[in-house]
Amino acid sequence: MSAIVRTLWYIESRFREDLCLEDLAAATGLSRFYLSRMFPMATGHTVSGYLRGRRLTEAAKALADGAPDILSVALEAGYNSHEAFTRAFRDQFGMTPEEVRRRRSIETLDLVEAIRMEAATKVTLDPPRIERHGALRIAGLSERHGMAGAAGIPDQWQKFAPYIGNFDGMVGAATYAVIGEFSDDAEGYDYLTGVEVRPDADLPPEFKSTDIPARTWAKFAHKGHVSTISATCAAIYGDWQDKMEFETGRGYSFLEYYGPDFNPRTGYGTMEIWVGVPN
Repeated sequence: MSAIVRTLWYIESRFREDLCLEDLAAATGLSRFYLSRMFPMATGHTVSGYLRGRRLTEAAKALADGAPDILSVALEAGYNSHEAFTRAFRDQFGMTPEEVRRRRSIETLDLVEAIRMEAATKVTLDPPRIERHGALRIAGLSERHGMAGAAGIPDQWQKFAPYIGNFDGMVGAATYAVIGEFSDDAEGYDYLTGVEVRPDADLPPEFKSTDIPARTWAKFAHKGHVSTISATCAAIYGDWQDKMEFETGRGYSFLEYYGPDFNPRTGYGTMEIWVGVPN
């Protein structure tokens, strides 16, 4: 995995936190000197500029969606006062947060969107385990992502993380992602970050749930860092689809499984892609 992919994954997983160059250097094993020069060459942004732009871009989206309280948006973006947030927002976009909220539009803003993280190498997969699994009810946060890439998914996991273990009704310690159906004419797909829950679980109001019936799965192990999991998906559908029959379910294409030992801070642990197969 390239240094830039590792760095982008770490930023997109934690940009809402108070990150600095020293944090990134320690997390990625790179020197501050190397990171401060490598990142702009690869992305066109300084590390601090990208962090600031990502925070303010997500803040602008929240304001355009009609956020009722500008101060809460400011705090979420890492600013401890309305004034500091307004100053940074105006410097970034040329208008105030109040103007964006009033217009309900981000069309003219120069947003800093998540940079797509490409897999560095082709993956060679071990044969999958073929296992029957009982019915699952997965509940969590659902967002829609464009077909061009999944650069915003780490941020979605970041938003979901505080819920894990903090509401009644969870089953087990694993987490899942339910990847929605794909079609040729679709502009994107739904991605649900969730956990298994009991049928009678009292879910937070912002949660969505989906029921996965009992079925047989081909379970492919993903090796290495989580940021390269898309390469495993590509290998499954590129190298294995002619070796075995795959079946999608109603409302989903496949599942991502993250075992209890998976560490979202390091990006390592047990990870699998579950693809439905005929019984």
